[in-house]
Amino acid sequence: MKITVFHADECDRKKCTSIKMEKLGKCKLIYNVNRIPGGAIVLNPYSEKAVSYEDAKYVEKRGIVGLDCSWNEVSSSKKFFSLSKYHRSLPFLIATNPVNYGKPCILSTVEAIAATLYITRFKDEAYKLLDGFKWGHTFLELNCELLESYSCADTSAEVVNVQNDILKKKGINFDIN
Repeated sequence: MKITVFHADECDRKKCTSIKMEKLGKCKLIYNVNRIPGGAIVLNPYSEKAVSYEDAKYVEKRGIVGLDCSWNEVSSSKKFFSLSKYHRSLPFLIATNPVNYGKPCILSTVEAIAATLYITRFKDEAYKLLDGFKWGHTFLELNCELLESYSCADTSAEVVNVQNDILKKKGINFDIN
C-alpha cells in the first residue's frame, strides 16, 4: 500500500506520527505539495465526500495521501486541498493518540490513514500500520463499532448515513460542519 504524507513541518517532531511512520518504513514524507501523487485518495477534513469502500480501487492503485500539520494551522494549508479530485474526509471517530486522546475527529495522521485503510476494507493493513504505536490498536478497539459499520457501507452517502444513525442512537449531538 502506497502511503504518502505531506509534512507541513508544524508539529513537535518527537510526537509526530508521520515521522515515526517514515522511520518504520510505512510511508514516504514529502515537503512540497507539488510532489503529491496524482490519483491517490487525499485525506481532507474539509471534503464533502467521505471515504468509503468505493475508494478502495484508488487506495490500492494510487495509495493514500495524508496531511501532517497542526490542527490549529490546518486552514492555512489551502494549496494542499486543491491538488487532487480524490479528496475524502473521514466520518466521526475518536482519537486515541496521546496528544488528543478522547477528542472526536481530531485524529493523528497515522490514525486517519489507518481509518481510511479500514473503511476501504484493507483491515489487515490498518492493523499493521498501527503496530509501531503503543496506543495504535487502542484506536481500532475504541472505534471498532464505528469502523466496522463504515467498512460495511459501499458508498460515501452510505457512510454518512451510518455515521448519522450511530450518533443519533448514542445521543451524540455532533456537528461536523
